[in-house]
Amino acid sequence: MLGRILSLGMDLDLRDRAYLVTGGSRGLGFAAAEALVAEGARVLLSGPHEATAAAAARRLAQGHATDDRVAWVLADNADPDAPDRLVAEAETRFKRLDGALISVGGTPAGTVTTTDDDAWRRAFETIFLGAVRLGRVLGNYLGSDGGTTGAAEAPRGTGGSLAFVLASSVRAPLPRLAVSNGLFPGLAGVVKMLAEELGPSGTRVNGIMPVRIATDRVREFDALSGDPDEVRARKSEDIPLRRYGDPEEFGRVAAFVLSPAASYVTGAMIPVDGGSIRSI
Repeated sequence: MLGRILSLGMDLDLRDRAYLVTGGSRGLGFAAAEALVAEGARVLLSGPHEATAAAAARRLAQGHATDDRVAWVLADNADPDAPDRLVAEAETRFKRLDGALISVGGTPAGTVTTTDDDAWRRAFETIFLGAVRLGRVLGNYLGSDGGTTGAAEAPRGTGGSLAFVLASSVRAPLPRLAVSNGLFPGLAGVVKMLAEELGPSGTRVNGIMPVRIATDRVREFDALSGDPDEVRARKSEDIPLRRYGDPEEFGRVAAFVLSPAASYVTGAMIPVDGGSIRSI
C-alpha cells in the first residue's frame, strides 16, 4: 500500500532534510538510506568498517549531480563517543539534522543455556546500550536547540523523527535467538518512553519490526538450517504473503516513518513482515 501511495506522487517532504542512518552500509540500513536519498533527503551513513561505509556512500551518490547529498563516518554504536561525533558530523556536512534511523544489527543465534556471558555483554553494549545512548543524545538534540539549526527555512527546536530497527521478538520470543528475545522487548519499552518524553518538543519516536526481509544476513541465517533457497521456500509458506520482503520494501516504510508525512505517528511498533506477526 505504501509503495502505491508513493508511486501516485505522495510528497514525503524530505527534500533537503538531513538524516543519520546507523548501520547504513548494508542490509536494512542501506535500503532505508537509499529510499531517503531517492526522496531528496541528505544522508549521513555510519558503520564500523571503513571500506563498506565508503562503498555504500558511493553507491548512494551515483546518479546525482553533486556528491554533497551523501556522507559517511566511521562509528560503532557501542562507542560512548559515537552519538556526539555523529551529530557534529551532520552539522558540519549538512548544517542540520532532522532525524535518524537507528539500526543496531542482528543478534547471535543461541539458546539461553548455550549463550555465555561474553556474548550477552557484547550484544548489550551494541544493541541495547548503544541504541539507548543514541536515542538519548539525538532526542535531546532534536528536541532542544539542535535539529534544524542553521537552516533558515526551518526554525530551531521544531523536533524531528527517530526510528529504531527492532525485531519481531518484541511481540513473541523467537526460536534459538535468546539474545534477541532478551534485549529487543526492553528496547521497545525505551522507544515508547522516548516517544512520551520527546513528544512535547515535536520529536517523534517509533520502532520498526522487520521479519524475513531478504538481506544477506537473513540468507546467511537461513543457511544455518540447510540450503538457503530451500529454507526460504519452506519459511515463505508460513508468511501470509508467501514470500520474503525485499529490502526496498522496508526502506520505503522507514522513509515514510521518518518523514513529515507521518507527522502524527509516534510511539508505534510498526511491522514490515508480510503478515508474519500473528499477535494483535
